[in-house]
Amino acid sequence: MLPVKQTASPVSYAAREPAIGTARCDLRDDRLRRFAAIWSRAVHPTLSAPVSRAEFERHLVPLAAVLRDALHARPFDPRPAHDVGAALVAAHCTEPEALPQILGVIDAYLVLYLPPGHPMPAEESRARCSRLQHAVAAGFAQALAEHARAEEEAATKAARAALAEAERALHTSEARFHAVFEDTSVGVGIADVDGRIIDVNGALQGMFGSPGRKVTGRNVGELVHPDDAPEFWSLYRELVRGDRDHYRVEKPYYRSDGSVVWTDMSVTLLRDAAGEPQYQLALMEDITERRQLHARLRYEATHDPLTGLPNRTLFFERLDQALETGAGTGPDTDSVEEGAGRFGLCYLDLDGFKAVNDSLGHAVGDRLLVAVAERLRACATGSRELVARLGGDEFVALITGPSAPGEATALARRMLAALAEPVHLDGRDLSVRASIGIVDGAAGELGAAEVLRSADITMYRAKAAGGNRYELADADSDARAIARHGLTNRLPAALDNGEFFIEYQPLVRLEDGTVRGAEALVRWLHPVHGVLGPDRFIPLAESTGLIVPLGRWVLAEAARQARSWHTDGPDGTPFRVNVNLSPSQLRYPGLVADTVAVLQDAGLDPSALCLEVTENALIGADEEELRPLRQLADLGVDIALDDFGTGYSNLSYLRRLPVSTLKLDRSFTRGMQCAPADPVDVKIVEGIVSLAHTLDLSVTVEGVETGTQADHLRLLGCDTAQGWYYARPGPPDRLHTLSLADAASV
Repeated sequence: MLPVKQTASPVSYAAREPAIGTARCDLRDDRLRRFAAIWSRAVHPTLSAPVSRAEFERHLVPLAAVLRDALHARPFDPRPAHDVGAALVAAHCTEPEALPQILGVIDAYLVLYLPPGHPMPAEESRARCSRLQHAVAAGFAQALAEHARAEEEAATKAARAALAEAERALHTSEARFHAVFEDTSVGVGIADVDGRIIDVNGALQGMFGSPGRKVTGRNVGELVHPDDAPEFWSLYRELVRGDRDHYRVEKPYYRSDGSVVWTDMSVTLLRDAAGEPQYQLALMEDITERRQLHARLRYEATHDPLTGLPNRTLFFERLDQALETGAGTGPDTDSVEEGAGRFGLCYLDLDGFKAVNDSLGHAVGDRLLVAVAERLRACATGSRELVARLGGDEFVALITGPSAPGEATALARRMLAALAEPVHLDGRDLSVRASIGIVDGAAGELGAAEVLRSADITMYRAKAAGGNRYELADADSDARAIARHGLTNRLPAALDNGEFFIEYQPLVRLEDGTVRGAEALVRWLHPVHGVLGPDRFIPLAESTGLIVPLGRWVLAEAARQARSWHTDGPDGTPFRVNVNLSPSQLRYPGLVADTVAVLQDAGLDPSALCLEVTENALIGADEEELRPLRQLADLGVDIALDDFGTGYSNLSYLRRLPVSTLKLDRSFTRGMQCAPADPVDVKIVEGIVSLAHTLDLSVTVEGVETGTQADHLRLLGCDTAQGWYYARPGPPDRLHTLSLADAASV
């Protein structure tokens, strides 16, 4: 209840400077004084005590400094503003109209007069200002409630004192009681132990909003409300029986017009001279506005301002509740709801949403998110289903206590179906696709962070599978994803620590069986997982950009080794080393310069180096993308088209590529490993070899595993081969040690 205005003598703030931290406050700060002056003009008329505006303005300067420092702080912390709200109540800002004036000035002038001294986006400044307003309002409300409670307690003491005095002198006690009874701003009512209301003061009568409809004479038992706490009437019965002397509750009542008034009610039992229960004395404070303010602040703190959906905060509250071990079950439970103690979670991310923002603008993107939110909200048809927005284009649906194991999957299907129809905005139809990860499990098995991580990993599996679909969480898939993350984090340090090494697989000339060179294959000696092949870490290096420095290291090591072979070769013939280039390396602007520098440092002739590029990396490449390869080919570096046959296998585009070698994918020659050879494979390889030689390209076959396969390839005219039939990748000193044994028998 807001306090009435005091008419006491003017109050001085000299001895009550606000103790709200150590904000930098210089009364000579012109911006602070201007802001405080505006603030004082708006708020001073609402003060409940006679204070001059100049004195009140000086009192506001340090409070303004607190708000300024909180607005500028890094990291941002709105909590000091809570103390500002409390300090304003202490400064007699206790009238109903005070809070809107206080918050209005902060909203309109704080950022304008006290802007951050360092670069900060306008949106962030406004968001910080909004959160500071919320903190001021919360502090104000809490302090105001304490202020009102103190007044209530004073009124209670006065009422009790008056009733006690009445036992000694009836006339005097009645006079005092009625003085307190009628003049206090707190609602006061008296009822007998049978519940009949004997008398109420004007404040209580006005609180119920019914001057023409008397509360007196009614029975307390009639004043029920559906939101009454279950224990309220138990407390009431204990009090009228004399088993307790006092209770305090927050209770709603209906007004005469059907609206609801919330009260903070304190009820005391009055006994007669013999100690028997005689009357009930109720003191009631109208806390409707306070509850509405708290409800509004709670809503803003737990709901997304763009879509109106529950936000991350409310979602995690509900998820934590759903994950409590054995929720809804137990030996003392009479009836166990089917599905209690389980949960289902759908983690949804829009496919390609960034393209909408980039091409149509963030305003259109926000409207699209609002439309998506409405459709997803409509999918949550049960009271146990919650749809929330976590941020950006990420949404989540939570089912608590699903009635069937597949209920989360059914919800995911409904969500995808709801998004199947294009969204019509500004005369255009926008298609919406989404990927969903589903986690369905029992409470108590995982924490909230682990559940969300599993759902996130599963959602990205759905994206990797093409999107616009859902996937179910799988512990093995989660473990692989976590392992990939660990490897990704370890990659930079691994390169710095020298954990990578190179193995070489011989390239054998089929005509005479001599070793003509080797392919350099990088390996990672992981301190925990041991030796890892390139398939485990090259994709991770590609995704993080580390492939460029790693590729440069491999090239330098391979060139140095090739130079060593050139020096140590028995017949002086230079061996060629093949090094793989990834798509990211092809797009790296410094590729040509780095390659030239590596060759010069190693003293290696360009003709001793062959760079292998996959067919898929060059499909559709324009002249600008091919220029680095042409420059390297002009320098004398051989270019090999690796994994030929895994793409379009179109020989017509080879004429414009600067390649000198085709590396035929093993899938074309697998049918030749045993006799008789697959005639279809023979015809395909024969045609490729013929056309390649016509284009003056040599042919290398990879994956040769048997002597029969090698004989077929030699007869078909293939130039070189590599595979386990000749040797597995190994150290450089074993390059000429060929096993010549079928891989199946090795």
